[in-house]
Amino acid sequence: MSVIAEVRIPSIDFELGRILRVEGVTSIELENLVPIGDNTVPLFWIHNSTRQSFLEIVQRHPAVTSASAVDVFDNRTLFTLDWDANQDHVFRGISESEGQLLSAVGTPDAWDFELRFSSHSALSEFTTHCEDAQVSVETTRVYNPTEPDDGPWYGLSEPQREAIRLAVQKGYYDIPRGCTTKDLADELGISDQAVTERLRRAIIALVTYTLIPVESGT
Repeated sequence: MSVIAEVRIPSIDFELGRILRVEGVTSIELENLVPIGDNTVPLFWIHNSTRQSFLEIVQRHPAVTSASAVDVFDNRTLFTLDWDANQDHVFRGISESEGQLLSAVGTPDAWDFELRFSSHSALSEFTTHCEDAQVSVETTRVYNPTEPDDGPWYGLSEPQREAIRLAVQKGYYDIPRGCTTKDLADELGISDQAVTERLRRAIIALVTYTLIPVESGT
């Protein structure tokens, strides 16, 4: 049975965390990892930062080939980063343990990862790999997504559960809508953009943990 692990890793302990430790950045959210040749190119959201100065600082890092803005909004920017994940002990450990990266949110201080492994032994292999590489891993939660005792969370993180539950309760998905993302943001104490991202990721998690496993087995 697969296992989900939520872990926290200091930004200074792994390559991508060090690359993105830019002063003034309040939140970084990994959108996706796209393999291109021998490299793994991440797409990630930067919240409340100066776009041009961020690019200039990141591009100066020796492990970065290039970085560029993909989509620009008022309070956030979607970036792509040409960077060699093979030099990063955390991402190499995930790959070697055949894990899946479900989500990653970081600050200049630390990153919170949500990882899926095929078994507890695979998770142990990952943590051992990190320890051997002198990467500090704080495991904040471990659970099997389908075990009743852990609740039917279907891969949802606690913030995602809170957001989508509130959205349903307030009528966000009703026709006509009973509230806006700004209403939800005010109640949750986060930005409008963060609510949108949280709801989107919650829906992806629900589909991944409910519909996709059933379809793949037919």
